[in-house]
Amino acid sequence: MVSSDDVQRVFLQAIFSRAVVSTQLAQTLWAKSIEAVNAANPELNIQKPAGRDAWDSFVTKINKSLDSLDLEFRHLHDENTGKEMYAMVNRKGDEIAQIATEYTPAEIAFFKAIIELIMMAPRESFSASSTAALREVSAIKPKTNMTKTQAEVVLGSFVAKGWLVKSKRGRYSLSTRSLLELLPYLKSTYPDELIECTICMEILTRGIACPTNNCKTRMHYHCFTTFRRRQAACPSCRVEWPATHSEKPLIAVGEGAAREGDDAKRWARNEASDEDEDEEEPDDEEESHATQSQSQSQPKTQRTQRARKAKVVRDESMDVDDEDGEPAEPMKKEKASQPTRRSTRK
Repeated sequence: MVSSDDVQRVFLQAIFSRAVVSTQLAQTLWAKSIEAVNAANPELNIQKPAGRDAWDSFVTKINKSLDSLDLEFRHLHDENTGKEMYAMVNRKGDEIAQIATEYTPAEIAFFKAIIELIMMAPRESFSASSTAALREVSAIKPKTNMTKTQAEVVLGSFVAKGWLVKSKRGRYSLSTRSLLELLPYLKSTYPDELIECTICMEILTRGIACPTNNCKTRMHYHCFTTFRRRQAACPSCRVEWPATHSEKPLIAVGEGAAREGDDAKRWARNEASDEDEDEEEPDDEEESHATQSQSQSQPKTQRTQRARKAKVVRDESMDVDDEDGEPAEPMKKEKASQPTRRSTRK
């Protein structure tokens, strides 16, 4: 029997078949779901409530029904347009569970490597060149047989399915879908690299930064535009700002902060760390050799110590037996033999 609860079921089916939807599209799907239920059972005559409060109430009801599944119908503003977007999100942050059904383990490991490349980019550029992204194939652990040609196809799939965005410059960055659906993973894996907008408090990978040293103010482009209409200075350090986000001295956050050679520098830094590790390995070998030589020389040392102790014992016994206190001669012999022992150690 069709009931009013079927509106939620029809709506969720429509949402699950889509990756990310705008608020406008989501509300349209809500209205269509009500029409479908009314068509199945005209006696219900369900009316679509109007207004933002009614929509928020419906979303709350949806999330309540999804709570036991660790799912959430979550919203986030698009960093470029400022439009409010919705997506079905897995709240578990222990793995990239959202794409687990779409890709192989090797492809998921490749995706994780690209995310790390993007999140660790210098100067908060949060982007990576295609060359650097393809280079990450060799960094996949465990090792995979994926070729760079296959990696190019997989990268194209990440873009086509909305996980990554590729710019005109050929640089990859995280899409709105990734920021929405992978937020728990990003927060748990990159807590120090993650930054938030000072105005909306949402994750920020594209926008502007205050040029003042040590000022932590960061804003999305659309948040800056709204804020600048009301105030002309930074909300934190009170330094005067230009009228638009593209003017100096504002600092770009995202791809605009990327410079030529960034990816090469990052790779060089990785290579340097690898070299450091390689340099440490001989130290370990030297330590092992030293340990082996020490263990090999240990019996000789122990024999020397035993001989020394025996001589001391003999000396002490001579001290006890000789009432005249003339044990000086044996002691002189021991002292004379010490330089010989030291030169043997060397």
